[in-house]
Amino acid sequence: MKLKAMTTMEFSATAPAPSVVMLRPRSGAGQWIMEEKYELTPFTPATEYVDQFGNLCQRLTFPQGDFRISTTAVIETCDTMDIAPGLPPTPIENLPDDVLQFLLPSRFVESDVLLDLANEVTAGQIPGYNQAEAIRHWIHTTFKYEYGTTDGTTSARQMVQQKIGVCKDFAHTGMALCRALRIPARQVVGYLYKLDPMDQHAWFEAYVGGRWYTFDATQQGPRGGRIAIAYGRDAADVALVSEFGPLETKSIHVSVEQV
Repeated sequence: MKLKAMTTMEFSATAPAPSVVMLRPRSGAGQWIMEEKYELTPFTPATEYVDQFGNLCQRLTFPQGDFRISTTAVIETCDTMDIAPGLPPTPIENLPDDVLQFLLPSRFVESDVLLDLANEVTAGQIPGYNQAEAIRHWIHTTFKYEYGTTDGTTSARQMVQQKIGVCKDFAHTGMALCRALRIPARQVVGYLYKLDPMDQHAWFEAYVGGRWYTFDATQQGPRGGRIAIAYGRDAADVALVSEFGPLETKSIHVSVEQV
Protein backbone atom coordinates (compact mmCIF):
# COMPACT_ATOMS: atom_id res chain seq x y z
CA MET A 1 0.00 0.00 0.00
CA LYS A 2 1.35 3.41 -1.01
CA LEU A 3 0.30 6.22 1.35
CA LYS A 4 0.80 9.97 1.27
CA ALA A 5 0.96 11.53 4.72
CA MET A 6 0.84 15.30 5.20
CA THR A 7 1.15 17.32 8.39
CA THR A 8 0.97 21.08 8.90
CA MET A 9 1.76 22.48 12.33
CA GLU A 10 1.48 26.18 13.19
CA PHE A 11 3.22 27.76 16.17
CA SER A 12 3.66 31.10 17.85
CA ALA A 13 6.63 32.13 20.00
CA THR A 14 6.90 35.25 22.16
CA ALA A 15 10.70 34.89 22.10
CA PRO A 16 13.17 32.56 20.33
CA ALA A 17 12.36 28.99 21.46
CA PRO A 18 14.96 26.20 21.14
CA SER A 19 13.16 22.95 20.24
CA VAL A 20 13.55 19.38 19.05
CA VAL A 21 11.07 18.15 16.47
CA MET A 22 10.41 14.57 15.27
CA LEU A 23 8.33 14.57 12.10
CA ARG A 24 10.44 12.54 9.66
CA PRO A 25 9.70 8.81 9.29
CA ARG A 26 12.57 6.44 8.46
CA SER A 27 12.68 3.49 6.12
CA GLY A 28 12.78 0.23 8.02
CA ALA A 29 10.80 -2.88 8.84
CA GLY A 30 7.36 -2.52 7.29
CA GLN A 31 7.82 0.84 5.55
CA TRP A 32 9.89 2.45 2.79
CA ILE A 33 10.13 6.21 2.30
CA MET A 34 9.70 6.93 -1.41
CA GLU A 35 9.40 10.72 -1.38
CA GLU A 36 9.69 13.37 1.29
CA LYS A 37 9.31 17.14 1.63
CA TYR A 38 9.94 19.23 4.75
CA GLU A 39 9.25 22.98 4.78
CA LEU A 40 10.00 25.55 7.50
CA THR A 41 8.20 28.90 7.11
CA PRO A 42 9.92 31.27 7.58
CA PHE A 43 13.04 29.26 6.78
CA THR A 44 15.11 28.62 9.89
CA PRO A 45 18.47 26.80 10.06
CA ALA A 46 18.11 23.31 11.53
CA THR A 47 20.36 20.34 12.19
CA GLU A 48 19.44 16.68 12.39
CA TYR A 49 20.60 13.81 14.57
CA VAL A 50 19.55 10.26 15.41
CA ASP A 51 18.55 9.64 19.04
CA GLN A 52 19.13 6.50 21.13
CA PHE A 53 15.99 4.86 19.71
CA GLY A 54 16.91 5.44 16.08
CA ASN A 55 14.48 8.34 15.57
CA LEU A 56 15.31 11.20 13.19
CA CYS A 57 15.29 14.41 15.25
CA GLN A 58 15.43 17.98 13.94
CA ARG A 59 16.97 20.58 16.20
CA LEU A 60 16.09 24.24 15.63
CA THR A 61 15.22 27.49 17.36
CA PHE A 62 11.75 28.80 16.52
CA PRO A 63 11.99 32.54 15.82
CA GLN A 64 9.81 35.03 17.62
CA GLY A 65 6.40 35.28 15.98
CA ASP A 66 4.41 32.82 13.87
CA PHE A 67 6.02 29.73 12.39
CA ARG A 68 4.83 26.79 10.28
CA ILE A 69 6.20 23.30 9.63
CA SER A 70 4.79 21.39 6.66
CA THR A 71 5.77 17.81 5.89
CA THR A 72 4.78 15.46 3.09
CA ALA A 73 5.92 11.86 2.72
CA VAL A 74 5.00 9.13 0.25
CA ILE A 75 5.54 5.76 1.88
CA GLU A 76 5.17 2.14 0.84
CA THR A 77 3.77 0.35 3.86
CA CYS A 78 2.06 -2.92 4.72
CA ASP A 79 -1.68 -3.05 4.09
CA THR A 80 -2.09 -5.83 6.67
CA MET A 81 -0.75 -6.22 10.19
CA ASP A 82 1.25 -9.30 11.18
CA ILE A 83 -0.29 -11.44 13.91
CA ALA A 84 1.19 -14.55 15.53
CA PRO A 85 -1.15 -16.33 17.97
CA GLY A 86 0.69 -18.85 20.12
CA LEU A 87 4.13 -17.32 19.57
CA PRO A 88 6.21 -17.77 22.75
CA PRO A 89 8.06 -15.01 24.57
CA THR A 90 11.72 -14.42 23.86
CA PRO A 91 13.86 -15.63 26.80
CA ILE A 92 15.37 -12.64 28.60
CA GLU A 93 18.89 -13.95 28.06
CA ASN A 94 18.28 -13.96 24.29
CA LEU A 95 16.93 -10.42 24.00
CA PRO A 96 19.03 -8.00 21.91
CA ASP A 97 20.87 -5.45 24.03
CA ASP A 98 18.79 -2.53 22.71
CA VAL A 99 15.53 -4.29 23.64
CA LEU A 100 16.36 -4.73 27.34
CA GLN A 101 15.47 -1.11 28.17
CA PHE A 102 11.85 -1.81 27.18
CA LEU A 103 11.47 -4.23 30.10
CA LEU A 104 11.89 -1.48 32.70
CA PRO A 105 9.40 0.93 34.28
CA SER A 106 9.52 4.44 32.83
CA ARG A 107 8.02 7.88 33.48
CA PHE A 108 4.49 7.03 32.33
CA VAL A 109 4.69 3.24 32.44
CA GLU A 110 4.74 2.01 36.07
CA SER A 111 4.98 -1.68 35.24
CA ASP A 112 6.49 -2.46 38.65
CA VAL A 113 3.15 -1.85 40.43
CA LEU A 114 0.79 -3.52 37.93
CA LEU A 115 1.82 -7.18 38.03
CA ASP A 116 -1.34 -8.34 39.82
CA LEU A 117 -3.54 -6.71 37.19
CA ALA A 118 -1.39 -8.10 34.36
CA ASN A 119 -1.78 -11.62 35.76
CA GLU A 120 -5.53 -11.11 36.13
CA VAL A 121 -6.00 -9.81 32.59
CA THR A 122 -3.94 -12.63 31.03
CA ALA A 123 -5.13 -15.52 33.21
CA GLY A 124 -5.22 -18.75 31.22
CA GLN A 125 -3.35 -17.30 28.23
CA ILE A 126 -0.33 -18.93 26.60
CA PRO A 127 2.76 -16.86 27.52
CA GLY A 128 3.99 -14.51 24.83
CA TYR A 129 1.91 -13.12 21.97
CA ASN A 130 -1.40 -14.32 23.42
CA GLN A 131 -0.76 -12.42 26.64
CA ALA A 132 -0.05 -9.19 24.75
CA GLU A 133 -3.19 -9.67 22.65
CA ALA A 134 -5.28 -10.34 25.79
CA ILE A 135 -3.96 -7.08 27.23
CA ARG A 136 -4.83 -5.18 24.03
CA HIS A 137 -8.33 -6.68 23.97
CA TRP A 138 -8.93 -5.91 27.67
CA ILE A 139 -7.98 -2.27 27.20
CA HIS A 140 -10.12 -1.99 24.06
CA THR A 141 -13.21 -3.39 25.76
CA THR A 142 -12.68 -1.75 29.18
CA PHE A 143 -11.43 1.77 28.43
CA LYS A 144 -13.34 4.65 26.84
CA TYR A 145 -11.69 6.83 24.21
CA GLU A 146 -12.38 10.53 24.75
CA TYR A 147 -10.39 13.67 23.99
CA GLY A 148 -9.64 16.10 26.81
CA THR A 149 -9.86 13.55 29.61
CA THR A 150 -6.08 13.23 30.19
CA ASP A 151 -3.07 15.49 29.90
CA GLY A 152 0.69 15.31 29.50
CA THR A 153 1.17 13.95 33.03
CA THR A 154 -1.31 11.04 32.94
CA SER A 155 0.35 7.67 33.51
CA ALA A 156 -0.62 4.04 33.01
CA ARG A 157 -1.37 3.65 36.72
CA GLN A 158 -3.81 6.57 36.58
CA MET A 159 -5.41 5.16 33.42
CA VAL A 160 -6.05 1.84 35.15
CA GLN A 161 -8.03 3.80 37.75
CA GLN A 162 -10.00 6.16 35.49
CA LYS A 163 -10.29 3.97 32.35
CA ILE A 164 -10.79 6.89 30.00
CA GLY A 165 -8.24 8.63 27.79
CA VAL A 166 -6.71 8.80 24.32
CA CYS A 167 -4.40 6.66 22.20
CA LYS A 168 -1.19 7.43 24.09
CA ASP A 169 -2.88 6.46 27.36
CA PHE A 170 -4.11 3.18 25.89
CA ALA A 171 -0.56 2.48 24.70
CA HIS A 172 0.98 3.32 28.10
CA THR A 173 -1.34 0.86 29.82
CA GLY A 174 -0.62 -1.89 27.31
CA MET A 175 3.11 -1.42 27.71
CA ALA A 176 2.89 -1.38 31.50
CA LEU A 177 1.02 -4.69 31.66
CA CYS A 178 3.33 -6.31 29.10
CA ARG A 179 6.48 -5.18 30.92
CA ALA A 180 5.02 -6.42 34.21
CA LEU A 181 4.99 -9.88 32.58
CA ARG A 182 8.58 -9.48 31.35
CA ILE A 183 7.50 -8.86 27.76
CA PRO A 184 9.43 -5.91 26.27
CA ALA A 185 7.08 -3.20 25.01
CA ARG A 186 7.66 0.16 23.36
CA GLN A 187 5.53 3.09 22.25
CA VAL A 188 5.12 4.11 18.60
CA VAL A 189 3.76 7.38 17.23
CA GLY A 190 2.84 7.98 13.63
CA TYR A 191 -0.16 7.74 11.33
CA LEU A 192 -2.91 5.20 10.68
CA TYR A 193 -4.71 5.19 7.34
CA LYS A 194 -8.46 5.86 7.69
CA LEU A 195 -8.15 6.72 11.38
CA ASP A 196 -11.37 8.43 12.45
CA PRO A 197 -11.02 11.21 13.40
CA MET A 198 -7.73 11.68 11.53
CA ASP A 199 -4.87 12.77 13.76
CA GLN A 200 -1.39 11.75 14.77
CA HIS A 201 -1.70 8.35 16.43
CA ALA A 202 0.00 6.18 19.07
CA TRP A 203 0.08 2.43 19.68
CA PHE A 204 2.45 -0.10 21.25
CA GLU A 205 4.65 -2.94 20.10
CA ALA A 206 5.58 -6.05 22.08
CA TYR A 207 8.73 -8.10 21.47
CA VAL A 208 7.92 -11.81 21.25
CA GLY A 209 9.36 -14.66 19.21
CA GLY A 210 12.44 -12.63 18.32
CA ARG A 211 10.72 -9.59 16.75
CA TRP A 212 8.36 -6.67 17.38
CA TYR A 213 4.59 -7.04 16.85
CA THR A 214 2.02 -4.23 16.70
CA PHE A 215 -0.88 -3.91 19.17
CA ASP A 216 -3.41 -1.08 18.98
CA ALA A 217 -5.99 -1.04 21.76
CA THR A 218 -7.96 1.78 20.12
CA GLN A 219 -8.96 -0.47 17.22
CA GLN A 220 -11.41 -3.36 17.04
CA GLY A 221 -8.89 -5.64 15.31
CA PRO A 222 -5.60 -5.76 13.37
CA ARG A 223 -5.23 -2.91 10.86
CA GLY A 224 -2.40 -2.20 8.45
CA GLY A 225 -1.69 1.10 6.73
CA ARG A 226 0.57 2.37 9.52
CA ILE A 227 3.40 4.86 9.24
CA ALA A 228 5.80 4.95 12.20
CA ILE A 229 7.57 8.21 12.97
CA ALA A 230 9.15 7.57 16.37
CA TYR A 231 9.74 4.84 18.96
CA GLY A 232 10.44 5.15 22.67
CA ARG A 233 9.86 3.98 26.24
CA ASP A 234 6.77 6.19 26.59
CA ALA A 235 5.33 9.52 25.45
CA ALA A 236 8.28 11.47 26.87
CA ASP A 237 10.57 9.85 24.28
CA VAL A 238 8.28 10.25 21.29
CA ALA A 239 7.00 13.82 21.64
CA LEU A 240 6.80 15.18 18.09
CA VAL A 241 7.69 18.65 19.42
CA SER A 242 9.76 19.24 22.56
CA GLU A 243 10.07 22.96 23.22
CA PHE A 244 12.52 24.62 25.60
CA GLY A 245 11.14 28.13 25.31
CA PRO A 246 7.88 30.14 25.08
CA LEU A 247 6.32 28.20 22.20
CA GLU A 248 2.57 27.71 21.65
CA THR A 249 1.14 25.15 19.25
CA LYS A 250 -1.72 26.93 17.47
CA SER A 251 -2.97 24.19 15.13
CA ILE A 252 -2.19 20.73 13.75
CA HIS A 253 -3.64 19.33 10.54
CA VAL A 254 -3.00 15.73 9.46
CA SER A 255 -4.09 13.86 6.36
CA VAL A 256 -3.29 10.35 5.08
CA GLU A 257 -4.46 9.18 1.68
CA GLN A 258 -3.78 6.23 -0.59
CA VAL A 259 -1.94 7.00 -3.84
